[in-house]
Amino acid sequence: MPQTPIYVTRPFLPPLDEFELYLKEIWQNKWLTNKGQFHEKLERALCDFLGVKHICLFANGTLALITALQALDIHGEVITTPFSFVATTHSLWWNGITPVFCDIEEETCNLDPHRIEAMITPLTSAILPVHVYGTPCNTKEIGRIAKDHNLKIIYDAAHAFGVKQGDSSICNAGDLSILSFHATKIFNTFEGGAIVCHTQEMKQRIDYLKNFGFADEVTVIGPGINAKMNELQAAFGLLHLKYMDEIFKEREEINTLYRKELENVPGIRFFSDLKNTNYNRSYMPIFVKKDKFGHSRDDLYNLLKSKNVFSRRYFYPLISSFSPYNKLIGASSENLPVAERIANEVLCLPIYNGLSSTEIKEICQLVINYC
Repeated sequence: MPQTPIYVTRPFLPPLDEFELYLKEIWQNKWLTNKGQFHEKLERALCDFLGVKHICLFANGTLALITALQALDIHGEVITTPFSFVATTHSLWWNGITPVFCDIEEETCNLDPHRIEAMITPLTSAILPVHVYGTPCNTKEIGRIAKDHNLKIIYDAAHAFGVKQGDSSICNAGDLSILSFHATKIFNTFEGGAIVCHTQEMKQRIDYLKNFGFADEVTVIGPGINAKMNELQAAFGLLHLKYMDEIFKEREEINTLYRKELENVPGIRFFSDLKNTNYNRSYMPIFVKKDKFGHSRDDLYNLLKSKNVFSRRYFYPLISSFSPYNKLIGASSENLPVAERIANEVLCLPIYNGLSSTEIKEICQLVINYC
């Protein structure tokens, strides 16, 4: 049993002495927010690193998603997934939009494109899928559906920083993609987020909206919000970005070791990787089949917790089961059989940079011994 707690994640922190150099610049500049030099440098650096045309930085990912819906003038109903963090759906609600829940694919945990069209009504204006655990959605089929029905697509890419299919960032799909730079994410700015867009015109509109709607000192173009990223966040992100290649490499090694240690455990299933895809390994989900493993997912969760290992049931319960949403279209269990089953089987094991091979093997041995 681990002597000290092992949590599901820990934030990556670059060397403090390097960050102090950036802090000295901020103190010298006396420019703390609203498009300071670190903000502008981080936007350019992220475009280069991710391979996207335009990016707009935000104070957090939820504000980015709320603003993206405003930027595209989304209204009425939006088809989305019940299997995500609740902020995905909250962002719709804050815009006065009605979420419509669609079931997910078992293989990816992403929105099932074969079920989307049945949920479309005359009130539907957009589709809001999530690249769950950084696994890309079926963007080609979702794109076809959106085109056929004249719908917008906003991808919640909170888990998908740096993920590529072929040579292209997954964030190039859809009309807009939303990133989260929360402390729990693979790339963080303490708190933070971004919108990826494809044209300078859209970037300008988003930049106006995140700064109260101001186009200049005397012109407001719309009911904007205060969602700007400050210089401390941007400086930290700029420093963090320098270490991303090392971070990806280490997390791939952790993923490989987990799979090797647990591959022959009855009732434990992993995702099968999609072809031609570069993953970020932002999460380490396993799926527990009680009839084969001998214990339920919750049994395993509690056993690990008792042994100082803090896994998480991402995502349980389903968003559609929460009281603000459980009476909405598509929220019934009968409409979401795959999502219901997955939500009761999934368990995300600890994964973060600095998690040692010894700790991983200890975690795996607890699972093996419990089988």
